[in-house]
Amino acid sequence: MYSRGGDGPTVRFVATTQDDALEAADDAVDALLESGWEPRNVALLTTGHRHPVQVERTDFHDQEGYWRTYWDDDVFYGHVLGCKGLERRAVVLCLNEDGSRDRARERLYVGMSRATDELVVVGDPETVRRVAGDDVARRLGVS
Repeated sequence: MYSRGGDGPTVRFVATTQDDALEAADDAVDALLESGWEPRNVALLTTGHRHPVQVERTDFHDQEGYWRTYWDDDVFYGHVLGCKGLERRAVVLCLNEDGSRDRARERLYVGMSRATDELVVVGDPETVRRVAGDDVARRLGVS
């Protein structure tokens, strides 16, 4: 995948450590909701371990019930590899891994393509550079 510019969602990058990525992503979701986004239009997607809300919803529901929560009027919590082909208007992409796992680049690119209006990428700047390269990092606003 190459970053060629053009129109797309508004993009923000929130620099944090891998250890603090989930907390920073939760804060980014809260900021979106406080700025007027409807919960049903927001998703938080992780690239590493699943978010605790996703774990809870998966444990509470069977897989079919969990996926029905995608259509609820609430923020959707999922893993990026399970969300191929799904979109939300606002997506917080939580890079909660160091990028050394298989398919790290695919995880990042799939996550970046799930937002139609606003994308917030939360993670370690060095992970972005290592996984996607300097050009993508620059376009994300990684300093």
